[in-house]
Amino acid sequence: MDMRINFPGGVRVDAHFGPYVVRTDQPAPVGEGSAPPPFALFLASLGTCAGIYVLSFLQARGLPWQDVSILQRVHSNPQTGMVESVELRIHVPQGFPEKYLPALERAAEQCAVKKHFDRPPRVMARAAVMEGETA
Repeated sequence: MDMRINFPGGVRVDAHFGPYVVRTDQPAPVGEGSAPPPFALFLASLGTCAGIYVLSFLQARGLPWQDVSILQRVHSNPQTGMVESVELRIHVPQGFPEKYLPALERAAEQCAVKKHFDRPPRVMARAAVMEGETA
């Protein structure tokens, strides 16, 4: 999937793909805080991806999903600021069948974003003069 990234002003950065636009910004005072910062979207992709797998598991088995939620907690190294671990806590309502809890965990672990954390892709940045292309 190709994405076109452009710079609409200030420190805002937008990603365009298919019919979608994902807008990002930085919090004040660096930016206007008009959209989430890119790193927050990166982390949100993990939680929402796990959520898709959990929801699919619940719906496929006719289990109640309306009161299920996931709390994503990020643990960072205070010295480097780098993320060291991400915890996904799947909260289910009282009376939820406990026998399904391990399966919910396994469902969340199937997330494609998580799998890319396990085997990260190589990212290469290259600068080039664009000929005939427009943003």
